[in-house]
Amino acid sequence: MVVLALIAAKKAEIHLNFDRACAIDLATKGTGKTVLEAVKTSVNPRVIDCPNSSSGRSTIDGVSKDGIMIKAKARVTVRSNLDRFVGGATEETIIARVGEGIVTAIGSADSYKDVLENPDRISKTVLGKALDSNTAFEILSIDIAEVGVGENIGAKLQAEQAEANKLIAQAHAEVRRAAAVALEQEMLARVQEMRSRVVEAEAQVPLAMAEAFRNGNLGVMDYYRMKNIQADTGMRESIGGPAGETPKTEG
Repeated sequence: MVVLALIAAKKAEIHLNFDRACAIDLATKGTGKTVLEAVKTSVNPRVIDCPNSSSGRSTIDGVSKDGIMIKAKARVTVRSNLDRFVGGATEETIIARVGEGIVTAIGSADSYKDVLENPDRISKTVLGKALDSNTAFEILSIDIAEVGVGENIGAKLQAEQAEANKLIAQAHAEVRRAAAVALEQEMLARVQEMRSRVVEAEAQVPLAMAEAFRNGNLGVMDYYRMKNIQADTGMRESIGGPAGETPKTEG
């Protein structure tokens, strides 16, 4: 295989000595490729799909500044760089770098319309990044084979943010409602406490009257006058009714 590669390189006027051919052959062991294929690729460039169909993804997705997703598919034309083939990164690295460059180019666009109108701006931007450095290949061209519009990521994120803000506001309102209920219960407890104090104070009145009788500070006539005043007050209250109501008159 090394001999065939040397013959092919000589016919293509490619400088390749025996030692480098052996090194390339050693580097391709276990990769499914051969030194002859490396030489042929150096003469006849081949095309790499980006993303690779084996990755399970059909497009490279990026989001422009206006929040619209752009789905792109590129075809990268490469040829082997025999000088960097030994120790150079493989085509998987090329695919990863190109994908990253496409996402960056889409993200720098002000609007998705700019990308749709000039898809070549993506390839120009990516080509200017020297993505083939330290790889076993030389990138000849990057062509955008397909570009389309995906979902509105910006609107989706805004909707999710609005929903999150609503939940936060509801949580704060629930905290305020719970605090108001607690304060109401506290006020009711204080009212009951005040009523118990009133009842306790009223319970002391008979004891005070008995003590006044024993000490001679309150006579029987004073007691009857007080009872008459209480009865008169009760009658007036029953006739007047609750505050704010008009007394009923019998026809």
